[in-house]
Amino acid sequence: MLCGYIQSSNLFPEPLSSEEEKEFLIRLKSGDEEARNILIERNLRLVAHVSKKYASTNIEQDDLISIGTIGLIKGINSFNMDKNIRLATYVARCIENEILMFLRTSKKTKAEVYLNEPIGKDKDDNEITLLEILENDERSIEDEIDLKLKTKKLFQKMQEILKSREKTILELRFGLNGNTPKTQNEIAKMLGISRSYVSRIETKAINKLSKELGE
Repeated sequence: MLCGYIQSSNLFPEPLSSEEEKEFLIRLKSGDEEARNILIERNLRLVAHVSKKYASTNIEQDDLISIGTIGLIKGINSFNMDKNIRLATYVARCIENEILMFLRTSKKTKAEVYLNEPIGKDKDDNEITLLEILENDERSIEDEIDLKLKTKKLFQKMQEILKSREKTILELRFGLNGNTPKTQNEIAKMLGISRSYVSRIETKAINKLSKELGE
């Protein structure tokens, strides 16, 4: 039943009245599992409300609601009715914290994934990633020279074959300009274009570099 609510925001039930909420909280305190489920289901509208604040992210609304529902469940489980705080206020904070935690983790993971995407091959036909080119661990003198040559080649190719907007987007996405890597959404806002357009330009630019560096 709960899964059905999560999948469709149109099915969210009406919230409990103050009297009903108090009754179910008392039952929950005594270990009533049915009361717990009802409190979760009847607060799903709050999940949808909080999730709308993050509609501008890359995450689908249904996914945000599912993530927020995890926060709601945690909030219901940990709520202490003896403290001077409303249930809605407490679980709204739990919902938002869960979404924010997911977005932070997702952003970090995406940056790691993109940095590990192949952009070409070396002389031994091994795939080269941006991370391998840009990483700065301890190396032998030969490796250090090789890295500098690869890095120089990468930037030369970016100047030679990429259009201005393609180069700008790659620099922003991977932090090649010395700044923190940015999401496609952030770049779209900066450049005044759609996120999907940023994605297409990024893919096209990486494909161009991949062909050049693989030769």
